[in-house]
Amino acid sequence: LQRVSHSSIDHFNRGQGTIRRCRMGMEVNQHNLYTHPILGKNVYSTSQSTTESMKQLAEFAPIVLFFIAYQFNGQVIELWGWTHTMDGIFSATAVLMIATAAQGLFTYLITRKLERRMLWLMAAVLVFGGATLFFRNQMFIQWKPTIFNWVLAAAFAGSQFIGDRTLMERTLGSQLHLPKPTWTRLNLLWTCNFFVVGGLNIYVAYSYSEETWVSYKLYSAIAFTLGLTILTAVLISPHLKDQQLPQE
Repeated sequence: LQRVSHSSIDHFNRGQGTIRRCRMGMEVNQHNLYTHPILGKNVYSTSQSTTESMKQLAEFAPIVLFFIAYQFNGQVIELWGWTHTMDGIFSATAVLMIATAAQGLFTYLITRKLERRMLWLMAAVLVFGGATLFFRNQMFIQWKPTIFNWVLAAAFAGSQFIGDRTLMERTLGSQLHLPKPTWTRLNLLWTCNFFVVGGLNIYVAYSYSEETWVSYKLYSAIAFTLGLTILTAVLISPHLKDQQLPQE
């Protein structure tokens, strides 16, 4: 029983490791927040694991800074002789834009590349954030997570009918060998996740206060990402029993 238990846990952790290693990094929130699973020593080299951990911290930064900046609403910030009165969601949006651009630069410096997902994310934040500041209307930044996630949902759903492979298989296929039905279920899981996340975001934005939405933006991102990671690992872990994950 002990051997079986340890084996099951090992397969589950390997599944989480594979997700983290091969994921497209889709933002459930607005900014991808992924758990740091327990990784087997055969999956990562020390340097690669460190790099991935640094990327994880970088991905948390923009939304956390957005949340923190919003909490300083009405307060005067003084820095090296420069003063600024924090203006609620507008100052928080400016912080989000700067942090997202910095995140992209940091990611490029440690990986020497930028995924298309990151470029799309940066463009969305800068466009919707810029519109929020220019028109002084917070609905632009509140709609951004919904549009971002619904575009992803449409792309994943469309891949079910266009081409020979779903987006999930195209993303993880070089790392995993799974039956076609499993790829289909994974793709459907991620499609539903993006659709639900986008829908709930705009529902909260219109149904509750701005302050509630800002808190929801942070905490729901963490909750949905944890849930998606666990469900994905559950789906793929049974198929890892006889597979050896590729080593760098």
